[in-house]
Amino acid sequence: MWIQKEISVQAQKRGFHLITDEIVQQVPEIKKLNVGMLHLFIKHTSASIGLNENADPSVRHDLEQHFNVLAPENAPYYEHTFEGPDDMPAHIKSILIGSSQSIPVTNGALNMGIWQGIYLCEHRENASSRTLVITLNGE
Repeated sequence: MWIQKEISVQAQKRGFHLITDEIVQQVPEIKKLNVGMLHLFIKHTSASIGLNENADPSVRHDLEQHFNVLAPENAPYYEHTFEGPDDMPAHIKSILIGSSQSIPVTNGALNMGIWQGIYLCEHRENASSRTLVITLNGE
């Protein structure tokens, strides 16, 4: 079985947001697979998709703080500044984290570690909803 669809996830403020439940709700076909793979791809250059800690919110806070140090706003060497001070840092963060994740599916569920969750990594202050391409395959 192969399924591909585009879904939207809610607009979020800048930061790291757990979207695992939102993904599972919008892709009920996961429950039909005994073995398979879920591939997520975000269609944006100022947000990314990550996989990390799902229990302690301080991890998401600390990640946001660290990435703001790695890619600060208003760096004097940025040329791409037309869309505001968070635009170029958003592109840098997006390329560092990445635009896709692949997650195994086993017995109708995502086969992640007990402390893992899917993150929408939003890198803009005032983002709109984000579009993900979901590709699910398996049997």
